[in-house]
Amino acid sequence: DTLVIKTPKKSPLILRMVVLLFSMVCGVYICSICLKQLSPHTKAKFLNIKVIGHEKFCPFSGDLYMHYPKPQTFRREECGCNPVGYFAILSMQRSGSGWFETLLNNHTNVSSNGEIFSVKERRSNISSILKTMDKVYNLDWFTSASKNECSAAVGFKWMLNQGLMEHHEEITEYFKKKGVSAIFLLRRNLLRRMISVLANSYDKDAKLLNGTHKSHVHSPLEAQILAKYKPKINDTLMIKELNKANETTTRALEYFKTTRHMVLYYEDVINNRTKLKDVQEFLKLPYKELKSRQVRIHTAPLWDQVQNWHDIRNALNGTSFETFLH
Repeated sequence: DTLVIKTPKKSPLILRMVVLLFSMVCGVYICSICLKQLSPHTKAKFLNIKVIGHEKFCPFSGDLYMHYPKPQTFRREECGCNPVGYFAILSMQRSGSGWFETLLNNHTNVSSNGEIFSVKERRSNISSILKTMDKVYNLDWFTSASKNECSAAVGFKWMLNQGLMEHHEEITEYFKKKGVSAIFLLRRNLLRRMISVLANSYDKDAKLLNGTHKSHVHSPLEAQILAKYKPKINDTLMIKELNKANETTTRALEYFKTTRHMVLYYEDVINNRTKLKDVQEFLKLPYKELKSRQVRIHTAPLWDQVQNWHDIRNALNGTSFETFLH
């Protein structure tokens, strides 16, 4: 028999590893050659590449009170070219501004962001005030009322005693420069407002609604509970306080007379709901029937809302405030 001796075959795994190693060495060598050939000028070109996003340019409407804000916190997307009106509700506490604002926010395209300057830090100086307003009107202020990208009117309510009067010159200039429309919401009957202020102040401590304080209510039962409290008005100081409130509103109207504004009275809105149509026209909004869930608290006759009606009547008879008794 013949003995046949075969040469052992090389392992395929070893061959593959050799090929892979050779390829890696070649790759590293080629890359090093390429990098050496790149000049500093060429590198700079790569480093300076900027990606510029597509910006939507909207045609100027020619209306100084219609704007196209570009928020920093979100994109307006398909609503980017929908114009937005800026507004501010200027009022005094217990003048119906909370109720009025809920009516405005019932509109699909309105964002009224509440009493933002009730926070003292935001009104500590004019810089803080202007910075806060910039954020609101740029649609970067978020509250439950925000409609965001498709807002057609954006604003807030501002009480006259929250820095507005102290900085009226700068704020008037801002309103005119930015195209902000002012809506004054006032009370004709300042005596009714005084009663509401005193009752609300009492409830802050008494917390008549299950241990919680509510400035506004949404049920007749809650309104009935709060209305049970009848304040006693200091008839000696009453006329002085009424004069002070009257002078404040008069000065505010004088300060902002050069701005685009309208004057509303709470009583007129209550008795004539077509006033809300006037507001929507003023804000250049499509008309919508506006509703609010808030319920009025003080609906009884004036004589039944206070403890000392006889003293109040005697103090106001024969004065310029006598009409408030009726």
